[in-house]
Amino acid sequence: MTGTVPRPLKAVLDGSTPAGVLTWPAERPVADALAAARDAGWTGASLELDGARDKAAFLQRCADALRLPSWFGHNWDALADCLTDLSWCPADRGRLLVVTDWQGYAAAAPDDWSIVESVLADAVGYWRDTDTGLAVIMARGRGRQGA
Repeated sequence: MTGTVPRPLKAVLDGSTPAGVLTWPAERPVADALAAARDAGWTGASLELDGARDKAAFLQRCADALRLPSWFGHNWDALADCLTDLSWCPADRGRLLVVTDWQGYAAAAPDDWSIVESVLADAVGYWRDTDTGLAVIMARGRGRQGA
């Protein structure tokens, strides 16, 4: 599967470039990214934001999709804590988070979206120089799950 994955993700998964925040082509199913991560020994999760229009909905989607621990406090600091203390989400090689249908939330709550971007970038940076990096894909267009 990794042979068909766009070069930026492939380079992250094989360790030739540090994990980061990546884009994903609108025409490609996000299932390809998750499958490539799995094939490379990474843990993957998809955060679907279609219909989320406020902070409470976004944080609930995070709690559900990422299976955040019971101590998650449904606020920005708690999300940041969960993403920098990933003891609740063990991984052999790394972790991939695919965020889909995020544009509606970004448009509906631009100030909150700015915080989300900062939290994700900080978490990626925190894990960058470790053996189990965190990469985030911001899927363009609507997240296509299948082929």
